[in-house]
Amino acid sequence: MSERTTSISVQPSTERAEPDQSREPHLARGLGNRHIQLLAIGGAIGTGLFMGSGKTISLAGPSVIFVYMIIGFMLFFVMRAMGEILLSNLNYKSFSDFAGDILGPWAGFFTGWSYWFFWVVTGVADIVAIAGYVDKLAPGTPLWVPALITPVVLILLNLPTVKAFGEAEFWFAIIKVVAILALIATGVVMIATNFTSPSGAVANLANMWNDGGMFPHGMFGFILGFQIAIFAFAGIELVGTAAAETKDPEKNLPRAINSIPIRVLLFYVGALVVIMAVNPWRSIDAASSPFIGMFTLAGLGIAAVVINLVVLTSAASSANSGIYSTSRMVYGLAQDGNAPKAFGKLSSRKVPQNALLFSCIFLLAGLVLLYAGDSVIGAFTIVTSVASVLTMFVWSMILISYIVFRRRRPELHEASAFKMPGSAFMPYVVLAFFVFMLVALAQAEDTRLALVVAPVWFLLLGAAWYFNRQTPLQQARIEEWKAEGTSVSAATGTTKA
Repeated sequence: MSERTTSISVQPSTERAEPDQSREPHLARGLGNRHIQLLAIGGAIGTGLFMGSGKTISLAGPSVIFVYMIIGFMLFFVMRAMGEILLSNLNYKSFSDFAGDILGPWAGFFTGWSYWFFWVVTGVADIVAIAGYVDKLAPGTPLWVPALITPVVLILLNLPTVKAFGEAEFWFAIIKVVAILALIATGVVMIATNFTSPSGAVANLANMWNDGGMFPHGMFGFILGFQIAIFAFAGIELVGTAAAETKDPEKNLPRAINSIPIRVLLFYVGALVVIMAVNPWRSIDAASSPFIGMFTLAGLGIAAVVINLVVLTSAASSANSGIYSTSRMVYGLAQDGNAPKAFGKLSSRKVPQNALLFSCIFLLAGLVLLYAGDSVIGAFTIVTSVASVLTMFVWSMILISYIVFRRRRPELHEASAFKMPGSAFMPYVVLAFFVFMLVALAQAEDTRLALVVAPVWFLLLGAAWYFNRQTPLQQARIEEWKAEGTSVSAATGTTKA
């Protein structure tokens, strides 16, 4: 039995496993409460909100606020499921770890590499967004300049200690929060003073329903709104990849997860209600950020420039988080024998630098996409659709792991101080919602491409796993997983999950 397998194996027990301090190398718990809280906020406020909400509004109209509320509601249960399992065994470094431990080594392989691919694709989308906003701020700048400089900057932000990453992401998130609060405050003032735009539209909450009601495009338009909106939440599970580097996880992870509903209501719903109340939804440009448009409308030219910088910062923040996540995920995969051993090594500052450099190289694909597409928003839509399918797969694996966790380790579930609400039925409700999301993605040509690309990825991954599972290490891990299932079956009188 491998040392790695032993370290994450969970024997059915009512006692919570403690971290194995003897295993080397190990990640450092350098992220404090303020880091993990802002990391969660940064994950919840994605580039999709700043850059993609214009298109979402054009598709769904005012009903877009219900789109964001529904997605946020569903993902809260994904996060609670993830939190309960991570806290049941502090040896888990991420959800890839517990998927492999609970569902079998194949699940850790598929979840880990799919999450890596998701963040690489998301990083490419962020590079596209950064290039687009650099062009707005400095017209004439060659697109390849920001697309090349950004990965270099990200490497420099992540190579120091994890605390350095936490500090960078802390301030990135603060900038996003301040920008959204400033937009909401500006909008409230414009509504209160009955601001009149050059087109003659008066700022009023009635603009939400005066033009065709809350569902101007009917249910079909409402469904289409989910296509881009789902990507805005990609990264919400980021705190799960930081579990192994979080100080006092039993206290800090629940705080970060439980605040998700408040964030969705304030940052998503609050901002979009203000935008559509000030600027009637039909006049919002689908190809640009409504955040920038509203500040420009208010006559705050310098604020619009600042928001351009904020959106650029938001994209950089997302890419920064992605590089952090992918490096930790590849590190964990290497520890499990699912990636080359070189990626399982840490620097003297306990940072998986080889895995970090490996992931950064793939961000250069943004260069190709920028010059191959017809427009920045067009390239952004295609890439984010692929990322949406991948992230829904990862979220689904978290939920399936939770369903099996409750069945195979009921005593750990009962002993948990952070149980998922509605744990007996909500995982199935959310999984059904993800099926609905796939149907929504199939409704438009630019997002339908994702449903073609994703199966190709899973076929390649399946082929890779077929060969990888033949190694002695994987065979040992598979046998250990089967043995645990047999022992649980004998103890409970049920068949193995």
